[in-house]
Amino acid sequence: MKTNSIKTEFKSENKILKGILHLPQSENPPLVIGSHGLEGSKDSAKQTALAKLLPGAGIAFFRFDHRGCGESDGNFEIDTSLDTRSTDMINGLNHALSLNHTSRRFALFGSSLGGATCIETWGRLALKNITPLGMVICAAPVKSITIEKIPLNGNAHRPALPLSFFRDNLLFDISAKTASINNILIFHGDNDKTVPVENGYNIYNNAKTPKKLIIQKNGDHQMSNDKDQQDFNREAPAWFKKCFL
Repeated sequence: MKTNSIKTEFKSENKILKGILHLPQSENPPLVIGSHGLEGSKDSAKQTALAKLLPGAGIAFFRFDHRGCGESDGNFEIDTSLDTRSTDMINGLNHALSLNHTSRRFALFGSSLGGATCIETWGRLALKNITPLGMVICAAPVKSITIEKIPLNGNAHRPALPLSFFRDNLLFDISAKTASINNILIFHGDNDKTVPVENGYNIYNNAKTPKKLIIQKNGDHQMSNDKDQQDFNREAPAWFKKCFL
């Protein structure tokens, strides 16, 4: 099936963020918006997988780079927090809807910190009487103090990070906010050395029905096992399709 991809940009506070909207052939499709992980981008593996899979299921997908990441404006160390990530996601959602290529029906996707961003965003939207129709998240932390592997060392994309960055910018407990969420599919590996699997159980136990928890045996934080990736590629689009029925 042919799909159409539209490169676009939008403003989030004082930053210009870059994104791509992937559209199916069908008119007025529902929309899924994705939030990538802490050091990821719109080109992360699960983002690009959904960009291929969701249009084939008749669903539009919008992926973008959060501020300080990928092609977007910003400084990673200064501009990264759960608050700014959620603000970016809401602004990205409003922008994608304003393009008038989709319906107003939407759902959320996020991996790792992107999953926490989805939970935070759901709560913020609910305060405005706006309700997403569902959510799929992978290896999402709800209590930052449970994170076992903190990426302090520098890499090709950013300098080394002081421990104060995580204390000042990424200290959160959003477990109570999961109680308002429904239509949620949760993936979590039971051998996740970064975000312990207890976070996945926490989300599942607190969320409303319908809900589903897929614990991937021996699965790691990156979902690097081929079988786990295949399960994601099958289960995530199917879940979103049910959300939009």
